[in-house]
This record gives sequence, C-alpha cells and structure tokens, in this order.
Amino acid sequence: MNIPHIQEQARQHMEKTIAHLENELTHVRAGKISPAVLEGITVEYYGSRLPIAQAANVTVADVRTLIIQPWEKNMLAVIEKAILAANIGITPLNDGAVIKLFQPPLTEERRREHVKRAHHIAETARISIRNIRREAIEQLKKLEKEHVSEDDIKKGEKDIQELTNKYIALVDKHLQAKEKEIMTV
Repeated sequence: MNIPHIQEQARQHMEKTIAHLENELTHVRAGKISPAVLEGITVEYYGSRLPIAQAANVTVADVRTLIIQPWEKNMLAVIEKAILAANIGITPLNDGAVIKLFQPPLTEERRREHVKRAHHIAETARISIRNIRREAIEQLKKLEKEHVSEDDIKKGEKDIQELTNKYIALVDKHLQAKEKEIMTV
C-alpha cells in the first residue's frame, strides 16, 4: 500500500458516509410529505416481498398529501395494512381506488424532536468520518516499517486531516439545510 492509495480509500469511505447521511436525513420528516416515508415498507405481491413503489404508483399530490395507486385493486388492503404495521405516524385513507396519506402539520415540539434526530444522525456521520481518519492514519504509520520517509507520512497525515475537515464541513452543511427545512413553517 502507498500513501495516495490510503488517501483515496479514505476519501471513498467518507463519500459513502455522506451518501448514507443524505439518505438518513430524507427519512426525517420536515412538514412536507415525500415518497421517502414509504421506504423500507414492503408488501406481499405474488409470493415475493416488494417495496410499495414497485407494487403501486406513488405520487405527491401537494406538500401534505401522498397518493398511492396500486397496479391492481386487490392490493389496496394489503398496502394499507403494511403502512399501518410500519407505524410511520400517518394513517392511510383507503377510498376504494387509491390510498391517500395526509401528513398533519408539525407542532413546534415535533419540529424540535425532528431537529434533535437530524443532529443525532449528523453526529453519527461525524464519528464515522473521524473513525475513517483514524484508520487511515494508522495505515500511514504502518508504512514507516516499509521505509517510507517520516516527512511523506506527516504530509499524508496532514492531507487526511484536510480531507476529514472537508467532509465534516459537508456534514454540517447538510445538517444546517435539514434543520432549516424542518423549522420552516
């Protein structure tokens, strides 16, 4: 292993951490509904488990309404039961043709809870990035035994720290945007 390889590996892991952070933050409700609330909810469809989005057409009617139109009418009750069982905090309304999900407006207290959750998700991402930095620096220190100069290792450590700072700032930027989105009434 060489220094550029270790740095590239660390960068790739940090990129994955940011992608995971973005995905996790989409699950934090912000007063407007999105199809992401249905992620992870599966239904039984012809002997296999499928995400709702593969058994129905999911559209956003307005900022607070999601409409789920199954490909087949007999799936209405199955999808409705799956949503209720998932306990996403929204009660589905089955009108016989489609299922509607109405998200009630968030109270100030609920908004603060969602901000706390977003902060927790961001802190987990920061910890992950710091762990990646620690592992990369440990790998760099092992290179001393392979007769890599101390100056090259110090420069490598400095570059890893700069990379870490860049990705931590990116986490903070995502958190700030999500916090603003949640607190906007």
